[in-house]
Formats: sequence, structure tokens, C-alpha cells
Amino acid sequence: MIIVTGGAGFIGSNLIHELNRAGRTDILVVDNLAPAPNLSGPKFLNLHGAEFSDYMDKREFREVLKSGAIDVKVDAILHQGACSNTLEDDGRYMMDNNFTYSKELLHFALDHGTPFVYASTAAVYGASTSFTPEPANERPLNVYGYSKLVFDNYVRRLMPEIKSTVVGLRYFNVYGQREQHKGRMASVLHHFTKQLKETGVIRMFEGSGGYADGEQRRDFVYVGDLARINMFFAGLLPGQKKAPDVHAVVNAGTGEARTFKAVAEALMSVHGPGKIEYISFPGDLKNRYQHFTEADVTGLRAAGYTDPFTTLEQGAKLTFPEARE
Repeated sequence: MIIVTGGAGFIGSNLIHELNRAGRTDILVVDNLAPAPNLSGPKFLNLHGAEFSDYMDKREFREVLKSGAIDVKVDAILHQGACSNTLEDDGRYMMDNNFTYSKELLHFALDHGTPFVYASTAAVYGASTSFTPEPANERPLNVYGYSKLVFDNYVRRLMPEIKSTVVGLRYFNVYGQREQHKGRMASVLHHFTKQLKETGVIRMFEGSGGYADGEQRRDFVYVGDLARINMFFAGLLPGQKKAPDVHAVVNAGTGEARTFKAVAEALMSVHGPGKIEYISFPGDLKNRYQHFTEADVTGLRAAGYTDPFTTLEQGAKLTFPEARE
């Protein structure tokens, strides 16, 4: 059995669909489907067409973990479950979801020798302009990034004792299918597409952080690539016999920053022409916004993942295939 936490969410659901394509359906999906004010729609729709053997609410799952009642062989744990709302300020809630929950899963995996691949985030770097996973570069701007960094550091401290695969993946700016429920936290590709279709105009922030209008740069990574990276480290790609023996926290991004203008151009090549307008920078983001991100993928490559990444232009077409029909 494979356990996928956050399995109804954006990255988790794409991971389940990718596992299905690889022939795996013996999946326990763990998630929380309760309504949430930050969501713009139901997550369960992301699992339409997916095949899995069981579903468990996150709270029930944590109780089962604590009781030791999981009595089946677990081939891998792909831990995508977290509170990913970067504007959430409830530190107690964030630390329970992103730190304590992750520790519970990690120790289950270590006790059973189960490969454990988990979602971290580029938010740990905050306003840093260097994105090598080293403490000097890790300065989160919000409690979301802080909660992820605390768990990364917990894993790092255990590294000398770890004997099975444990890999933390610091996701950069992820985009792709199945993110319509994420509301304000959806990718810029999702928001730009909605604007373009409804008004013919893409609105983006005016210059900030030393960058000109629309020239802020991010490392945009296609969700399908992240699914494959998770599967690689868990030993679940077709043809893999086992997980690689890796204990690391690495960046999961393309290694190439692209401008917001480039995103708009890629989308207009898919959906049709439109205009670009620049809007004032929101006050609630001023001290918690990353104007530039670009993954240093040296660690990812050194850990054995060598596949090329989907380009922004390719990813835009894959995200919106209906636009080409």
C-alpha cells in the first residue's frame, strides 16, 4: 500500500493520478474535506477518475497512527498534507498541521523502514536571493514557511541515524491541473487564465523589490514534474526496483526563473491574445512576498533525479488542454 496525505489537494491528487498511470491503485488517500474559508471550491472533485483502495480523514488517520493500528505493509509514504495558506497567522494551528503531524508520520516511516517523501517549500527562503538549501539562506517571511523549516531542521538533525529513504522536497511555484479549489493560493497561471477568459486583460503587480513592471521572477514548476520526483525518491516510477538510498532536503524547481510577463505570454499563446495591465502592490503582501525565486537544483541532481523539467510554455499547454481542442 502507498499512503498519500493531502491526497485530494492540488499536488496530492495529481500524484494519485500519476500513480494510477504507473499501474498503482493500492493507495490510501488521507485528507480533510471539511469546508475552509480559504478554499474556493470542493477538493474532492480533484479525485474524479482516480483509483484508490481507501480514504481516511486526517484526524482519524492520526489517531490510527498513534495507536499503531496500521497492520498492512506500506511501500511508501508521500506526505503532501499541510496547511499551505501563506496568509494564515495562527501559529499553533500551523505548527500542529505542518510540524507535529509530519513528525508523527516520519517516525512511523523510520520505525518500519518505509520510504518517506514529504513536501517542504521554497517559502523557507523568504526574501533571500540565494536558494541553496543552507541555513544562511533560510529566512521565512511567514509562519507557513517557518513551520516547514522547523520540520526540515528536525529531519536534518536525525540524518545520522536515518537508515531508510527520507527526502524533503522544497517546492517552488507549482502550477498545473486541479488547483481550482485553492482560491487566493492558486498559481498565477490559474489567476491569469481566469482574468484573460473573463475580461481579456491580465492584471499583474507593478514593479516591486527592485524589479520593473511584470519583471518579478519566479521558478515556475509543473505539477506533473513534482509527481514524478516524489515517485522517483519513493521507488515508484515504472521500472524502478526500489527507492534510492537518499537522506536529504533538496529543492524541487526547474532551476530557471521566468518573469510574470513570460507567464502571460505563454497563456496568451494557449488561450488567445489579450492585454496586460499593472496594479498596485497589495499592502498585506509587502513584507511577505518573494520577488525572485530560482531553485538551486544541485542537490536534487546529486540525489539521483536527472529527468528534464517541463518548460513554462509546455506546461501552459498541458495545464489547459481544452484550450487547444
